Amino acid sequence: MEDTIFGKISRGEIPVEKVYEDEFVVAIQDLAPQAPVHILVIPKKPLRNVLALQPEDRELAGAVLLACGEVARKMGLEASGVRIVLNAEGDAGQTVFHLHAHVLGGRRLGTMG
Repeated sequence: MEDTIFGKISRGEIPVEKVYEDEFVVAIQDLAPQAPVHILVIPKKPLRNVLALQPEDRELAGAVLLACGEVARKMGLEASGVRIVLNAEGDAGQTVFHLHAHVLGGRRLGTMG
């Protein structure tokens, strides 16, 4: 897999302000937020996207979702709600090809299809 900015961030090569971190993921503010709260949860293991997950990544996949919930609570989104998005490939809107989840909230979000 080609190295990406998210790979460099997850390895600590690019300093960023972290919203959350554990042994599996790092979470940061999105630089182009689509909602008042827009956090990216980035696994430390480099995978292209959710389609690249393998059975041996089961623990990592769970850790990403658990981190999304932790970030949502930390950002005060429990009462109003949260949207968690995983894009896979260009037609779905993925622009950085390192698996990551978007945690969005802080306003009423439009319905999806």
